[in-house]
This record gives sequence, structure tokens and C-alpha cells, in this order.
Amino acid sequence: MHLDTLKSLTLLYVEDESLIRQNAMEYLNRYCKKVLEAKDGEEGYALYKAHSPDLIISDIKMPKLNGLDMATKIRQEDKQTPIILATAHTQTRYLLKAVELQLIKYIVKPITSDKLQEALALACETFKNNYTHIIFLDKITQYDTLNQTLIQKNIPLKLTHNELLFFNFLVKNRQRTITYQEIESLIWAYEGMSMDALRSLVRGLRKKLSGDFIENISGVGYRLNTRS
Repeated sequence: MHLDTLKSLTLLYVEDESLIRQNAMEYLNRYCKKVLEAKDGEEGYALYKAHSPDLIISDIKMPKLNGLDMATKIRQEDKQTPIILATAHTQTRYLLKAVELQLIKYIVKPITSDKLQEALALACETFKNNYTHIIFLDKITQYDTLNQTLIQKNIPLKLTHNELLFFNFLVKNRQRTITYQEIESLIWAYEGMSMDALRSLVRGLRKKLSGDFIENISGVGYRLNTRS
């Protein structure tokens, strides 16, 4: 993973448990130009206002001001700074908050160096491409490309493994039609693809989406239609 982008950036790390904070600080200081540390959301928000860090990593459950409330305050005036939150649980309400607050990732505790590295790599990708990871299919349907979560009417849709593979590939290539050959290589590389299996997969997705976002291009493949 290429983390060279971080060498010129300031990171704010917010965590109330001193041992976790100390270990994370030692790791993060290897990559960033400067790492600021805070022990709760109030202190974190004050450091954000004073230093305007390029990237924020914060725990959620903290005294005085929790991570979600801190991120909400920051987003009221700043829509751009990448924010990563750490949580002990993966719950639906957190997935919805990820979209609402335009977070780039949730780290599920316990925090390890591998998880931090993955989160930092995503942050670097965000800086590199300067793109939003929330794709709006229409006014009520969004897809979070980093967390690979499809949401409609504020409810995350449960997709099968193959449905998620197929839809994520559609989104990544939404400027063009993906071919039958590409779909076969992606999902049915070993056993071979039958058209019945593909139609069944698309039919199931369309039913869950409650909209005709997936268009069949006869003899070629499929493409994604958005109405945003």
C-alpha cells in the first residue's frame, strides 16, 4: 500500500483509552508529518478548530463528546476532511451515519496495525482521487463504494455475495456497459456462467432495488442507470 501521501499531512487521533491511544500514536507517527492526540471529543474538536488537520481518526464511545457528535459538529462546517471512526459494533445506525456524515470508513475494534493501515490507504486514495465515495442512484437510493453498502429510503439493503460483487462492478464501471464475459470472469470464473443464472441474479437485485437501475444491453451485457 502506498502511504507516501501522508508524509505531508497532519492527522488528528481521538481516543479516551490511554494505552490504545499510545499504541496508535506510535504507529501513526511513522507515516504522518504530524499527529495530534486528544482524549475525548471536546478536546478533539478544539484541536480540529485550532489546527485544521487533513485527516481525523476517532473512537465513537468517549466522555464529554462522543465521536459521532464530534464528527457531526465538524461536518456542519467542513464537508471535505476525511473522517474515520472506530467502533466496537457494526450496527445499521452506524452504516446510516457513515452515509450522512460522509465518513470514509469504520474501523471495528480491537484496533490493529493492519486495520489502521487499511484505513490510511483508503484515506490516501480519497486524497489522490478527490472523489466522493457516495454514489446517488436517485433521491432515495445511495451506494457507499468504500463500505460497499447499498441504501434505499435510509435502510441498508441485504445483498448476497454475488449480488454485491455484480453491483459493485456495475458502479465502478458506471460510465460503460459491462460485458457478459466480464461478469462471468468476476462471478462464475470456474464453473462457467449460464444466462439463466445471470438473469436470476439481476432479477433478484432489481426486486430489492425497487427500480430499474440495471439496464440490459442486448447481446453485450449490463449497465447502470442513475437518475441523480
